[in-house]
Parts: sequence; structure tokens; C-alpha cells
Amino acid sequence: MRDAYHEELDSIGEGLVDMARLVGSAIGRATTSILDADLKLAESVIAADEKVDDLQRDLENRAIALLARQQPVATDLRIVVTSLRMSADLERSGDLAQHVAKLTRLRFPGKAVPGDLHATILEMGQLAQRLMAKAAEVIVTKDVDLAAQLEQDDDAMDLLHRTLFQHLMDDRWKHGIETAVDVTLLGRYYERFADHAVSVAKRVIYLVTGEYADEIAQDAAQQA
Repeated sequence: MRDAYHEELDSIGEGLVDMARLVGSAIGRATTSILDADLKLAESVIAADEKVDDLQRDLENRAIALLARQQPVATDLRIVVTSLRMSADLERSGDLAQHVAKLTRLRFPGKAVPGDLHATILEMGQLAQRLMAKAAEVIVTKDVDLAAQLEQDDDAMDLLHRTLFQHLMDDRWKHGIETAVDVTLLGRYYERFADHAVSVAKRVIYLVTGEYADEIAQDAAQQA
């Protein structure tokens, strides 16, 4: 019975990895769709989000069933509760990728991103995908040091986000209000996607150590 119980715990972890890989792929494909005005690709991203939602519901149902049947304590309880929170982060990440794709559809056959911001949006999309790939690796390996790196990696996304606003606030902006709104939304989608990847990594740190990442960082700063 206990073997079956731990197999179910393991399968919940595998479900989280599947979700992370799906949403990582989704943000990459959504980025291509927005930059190339590829409606077919955008529609595939929008449709694929249902798979992420299904995985999240299945994982949630299995986690709740484990809580009811096994009444886990200590580390096992932490695994179940933390997994529920990570699945919520990953589901929201999928929604953000879908938002990017929906903007592609909204502006088709035009392009939402002006040429002079193409490189910045491409870099944001690629960085978002790398962050989520690293989050998936952290879920698999439970590597606390790797998990802590994600917050540092996220600084690059924050810098790109600020770069977008610098363009928007520049007196030489010539692309109009509608495009300014589109770019503002895109920047927010990528920035929030990265935040969810960081959140997943922080939850793994809590899962392994029983301490919150911010508390660990504060203790390290005090000891330095």
C-alpha cells in the first residue's frame, strides 16, 4: 500500500514536469506566432492550453484524493500541498502564453510588434522559455542551488521589461496608441510568466528544505 502511495506522489511530480514542459513550449510557439503574425501557430497554442488545464485538474484531483485517503504528514504533506501550488503557477503560465497567441489572432493579418522591438520581444520569449525549462529541471532534480539561480536569471527579464517601457516613453515613438497598448501587454505577459517560473523554483526550495527561499536568502545575508 505504501509503495502505491509513493508511486502516486512520484506521478504527481511527473505531472508537474509535463505541465512545465508544455507551457515552456507554448510560450516559445506563442512568441513565434506574435512576431511572424502566424495565425495557424497562434490557434494551436490557444487550443493546446486545454491540455495544460486538464493536467492541472487531474493533478489537483489526485492530490486531494491522497490527502483524504492517506492523511500525509511532515515531508509527504509538504509535497502534496506544494505540488498544488506549483500546478497553479504552471496553469497561469499557460494562460499567459495563450494571451500572447490571442494577441496574434487579434491583430492578424497585421503584426502587434513593430520591427524595432522585434529583437526585444524575441529575447523575452526565449528567456521565458529557458526559465521554464530550468524550472522543470528543478522539479526533477530538487536542486536547491539551481532553483536559487532562477531569481537571478529573472533579473534579465526585468531589464528587458524596462527596455520596452523606455521605448514606449521615448518622444520618438511613432507606432501609435494601439501598438503601445499591445507592447505594454506583451511585456507584462512575459514578465509574469517569468515570475511564475521563479515561484515554482522557490516552492521546490521550500519542498526540500522546509524553509522559504526569502528566509534562506535573508539568513545568508546576515551571516555574510
